[in-house]
Amino acid sequence: MLSRLKLSHLAAGAIVVLVGYTSSVAIIFQAIEAVGATQAQANSWLVVLGLGMGLTSLILSLWFRMPILTAWSTPGAALLATGLNGVPLSQAVGAFLFCGALLTLTGLTGWFARLARLIPDALANALLAGILFQFGLSAFTALGTDVALVGLMGATFLAGRIWFARYTIPAVLLVGCLWAAWAGSFGDLEALNLSLALPEFVAPAFSLPVLIGVGLPLYIVTMCSQNMPGVVTLRGAGYTPPVSASLTVTGLASLILAPFGGFAFNLAAITAAICAGPEADVDPKSRYLSSVVAGVLYCLVGLGGATVISLFLIAPKALIATVAGLALLSTIGNSLSAALADSRGREAALITFMMTVSGVSFLGIGAPFWALLMGLAVTHLLRPAAPRTAEPDPHPVSQ
Repeated sequence: MLSRLKLSHLAAGAIVVLVGYTSSVAIIFQAIEAVGATQAQANSWLVVLGLGMGLTSLILSLWFRMPILTAWSTPGAALLATGLNGVPLSQAVGAFLFCGALLTLTGLTGWFARLARLIPDALANALLAGILFQFGLSAFTALGTDVALVGLMGATFLAGRIWFARYTIPAVLLVGCLWAAWAGSFGDLEALNLSLALPEFVAPAFSLPVLIGVGLPLYIVTMCSQNMPGVVTLRGAGYTPPVSASLTVTGLASLILAPFGGFAFNLAAITAAICAGPEADVDPKSRYLSSVVAGVLYCLVGLGGATVISLFLIAPKALIATVAGLALLSTIGNSLSAALADSRGREAALITFMMTVSGVSFLGIGAPFWALLMGLAVTHLLRPAAPRTAEPDPHPVSQ
């Protein structure tokens, strides 16, 4: 397997970890603060979240030879940041265990896999394009914060498309890092936290109000806002994802790591698109190597604990936004093209795309879920009625 590794695999894996942490680690810190965890317990969360993502990504990618990436539940972390105020950490752990049990049961029963197969490919591609749209747009809005850095990375991207297509994104990342270092755009290196973090066990306690008020919503937002887009991402890239097995693995990981701070794991969507797209490898059969690289790096980041994470936090935001947006351009374009290819389902696909881009949420559930419901409803309403077959005349007239 090592002999098949390419620079594009390494670059895609590195970008995944960079984007995965910098885009949402601040929300994790807010959730940790809300539950009143000690510094040792906070470090434990960071360790097991990194290890959980890394190990589950490695297991699924190597098992199924697909670019299957997992992630912590970002909307779940946002829910915890607002819903855990005043909740003892032990009861929060009980809610995490409850959510993990529900995720595992969902995977074992297979009902979610059957539901996912009912989604038309056009809607799946429209949903994926909508999910990734803001990340693609960020590569251009970042011009407003650092024209020189983003302009140079954009020029490198175009040059790569012309002269070294296979190494375009690695070159963009390298040029961006070198320019940011030369311009002094990285944060204060003295802010690095060099402490060693270890997992710390917290005995769970179960409270019915907390299970219903925290554990159940955590499960719902993880399924609707994370796992469903994760399935769609792989389908949009041309893969048939092992939905039940993936949910079972991530659910078991949530169960095992919940007492240490691993509140919920799920299929990744945005970062998975980086590994599943043509930028990772022109050959779809070997793109899984990029998710293997990401899994290894996630484990290393987890073991590094606060040290590596604080390093991510000092990286220029414009650099991260630009490299992520440019890496996803091909996936966004391919998804939109596939979504709008059939004129009969174009309206439903556009509505799904626009609703996803809107970012509107209801009942604590994000826009992708509601966009999918709207797209399915429109598809059903605008589906041409099947022509009625004329019934034979029971009393034919003789000629």
